[in-house]
Amino acid sequence: MVSTSAYFSVLSTYLMLTAASPSVTLAQTKQPETSENAVRNAPGFTLDRTGTIHDFDYFAGGWTTRQRRLRVRGAGSNDWEEFPGILCMALYLDGEATVDELYFPTKRSAGLTLRTFDKNKKQWSIYWVNSETGKLDPVPVVGGFNGSHGEFYAEDHDQQRAIAVRYVWNLLDRDHAVWEQAFSYDGRSWETNWKADFTRADASKVCEGNRPKR
Repeated sequence: MVSTSAYFSVLSTYLMLTAASPSVTLAQTKQPETSENAVRNAPGFTLDRTGTIHDFDYFAGGWTTRQRRLRVRGAGSNDWEEFPGILCMALYLDGEATVDELYFPTKRSAGLTLRTFDKNKKQWSIYWVNSETGKLDPVPVVGGFNGSHGEFYAEDHDQQRAIAVRYVWNLLDRDHAVWEQAFSYDGRSWETNWKADFTRADASKVCEGNRPKR
């Protein structure tokens, strides 16, 4: 490769893994401190991006996915791990909320993404729940799509370090999409730490009751 309701999002990006919300191990070396105000200067960062209630309709159903995640983040590493996944998503409340479960068979872990749409702000909030803790990530990324491109941002912390978080979705065609998660530790650049390719699948074969088959 970050921190709609019962509901395709309680990922993206997904997304997703057990033992961690979109998270990995930080380097054990001491990292320089960056103020919370500074991370807001990361290129493109905004909490005002908007979208439409139909932004995530595209994802309803079943998907297979190839996930790539940095083994160590925030340390300039280029050591990636790769693993498969199955995602099943459903719409709720006439599309105001989505919930997807992302299952990683080789890791025997899963995550749940909850997305909710604020009609007044015209903005999505995306929350993550991982199967290890069962806790809802309290800090959502917020934003929306402009055509086939979606961006979502948040201010958060990673192992006590202030960070800006960015999710990026690109819909390539009817059956293919890509997602990336990136953190900014210094307010000047982004480190992509999680990537995922999604291919639409036959939901009757990969999902059962809106959940990935085990």
